[in-house]
Amino acid sequence: MSDTTNNSPSQQSTKKSVPIGMIAISIILAGALIFLIVMYFDQKTKMVDMETTLTQEKDSLANELRLMVVAYDTLKTNNDSLNSVMLKEKTRIVQLLSVNASNTQLIKRYKGEITTMREIMKSYIVQIDSLNSRNKVLVAENSEIHQQISQVTSKNTELSKVREELSSKVEIASVIQAKDIVAVSLNKKRKETTRINLLDKLRICFTLRENPLAQAGPKEVFMRVIRPDSLVITSSPDNLFTYNKNKIIYSASRSVDYINQDVEMCIFLDNTGDFIIGNYSVELYLEDNIIGRTNFMLSKK
Repeated sequence: MSDTTNNSPSQQSTKKSVPIGMIAISIILAGALIFLIVMYFDQKTKMVDMETTLTQEKDSLANELRLMVVAYDTLKTNNDSLNSVMLKEKTRIVQLLSVNASNTQLIKRYKGEITTMREIMKSYIVQIDSLNSRNKVLVAENSEIHQQISQVTSKNTELSKVREELSSKVEIASVIQAKDIVAVSLNKKRKETTRINLLDKLRICFTLRENPLAQAGPKEVFMRVIRPDSLVITSSPDNLFTYNKNKIIYSASRSVDYINQDVEMCIFLDNTGDFIIGNYSVELYLEDNIIGRTNFMLSKK
């Protein structure tokens, strides 16, 4: 009886080839797995490096944007139009800061925008420097003009003072004065008397001085006779004339045609019954000026 457990050579060969194939496949799979693992870690490392690079670039761009915002804050100009444009650019930068760039394309785009913004800022700096230089020139010119105006004003003020002084001197010099003023109280026989009971008229004679600076023409001289008690004797309460912008009463007046030469004249005042005993003052007025004074005395006997 033959042994059934004995295998033929072909069967033994099949049994040996199966494990070898599986081992080869296992080796190939293991190699592929190792390759995939290596590729995974390599890709992960690249991703980490890329993320780190992107983060650094974003931080760099953000820092540059912040510096540009600060730079815009320091730009000063009085030009409202330029200030408005710079404010828009600054607002655009602030808005760009708030955007979270997460890929390479956005980073590149923002780099391009920042380059453009930097060039725009340079142009603004050039404009502001030009404006500041022009302003300095204008300030210097204005200062020189103000100095010239101040000098002219000072000269005009001095000339005005001189003109006022000359005008005042001319005005004073052009006043017609009275000289040789004599007050005489007369009785009815036209003889001099100091007795109040004999008084009929008061005669004030004087000479208007020659004055070539005065204006020739009709003149009216006003006379005020003032009693010892300061009352002005007058023939009518309507006898008023203007002196220093005020209306004051006068005793009598007389008109004369003045031709810039000495003019002798007299003014008479009737006894109105208002005379009293004492020392009297007489004042003469012409063209808003007191031109002379004198005194006389009335007594009882």
